[in-house]
Amino acid sequence: MTDPIADYLTRLRNAIKAKHRVVEIPSSKMKKEITKILYDKGYVLSYKFVEESATHSVIKIALKFHPESKAPAIKNLTRVSKPGLRKYCSAANLPRVINGLGISIISTSRGLMTDKEARQLGVGGEVICFVY
Repeated sequence: MTDPIADYLTRLRNAIKAKHRVVEIPSSKMKKEITKILYDKGYVLSYKFVEESATHSVIKIALKFHPESKAPAIKNLTRVSKPGLRKYCSAANLPRVINGLGISIISTSRGLMTDKEARQLGVGGEVICFVY
């Protein structure tokens, strides 16, 4: 697999479209951080990191849906920076998703964070994905 983050986002997208409640995704440090950000911002109901063996671990993510309309909390997940074409932005040029209603996840020298947090800290970095 050449792009594990794209695979992570695709698994989430597919589970949302199929209206699954829980999705299992192979784990990595970056995927764990993205999951924590999605949980903190209210796009995911809950998550759990499961160590299946010494070399294999999994992230179990409970997806969030509206109780009455059954609409998913995540409308769109878009990968921005790809292995073939990396996208970097300075702190002044960080992208805003739907005029601030969505979030973009940025990989900075201080770790993964949202575009709003990166603007406050004055750091730029690689734009991983857009979520709204």
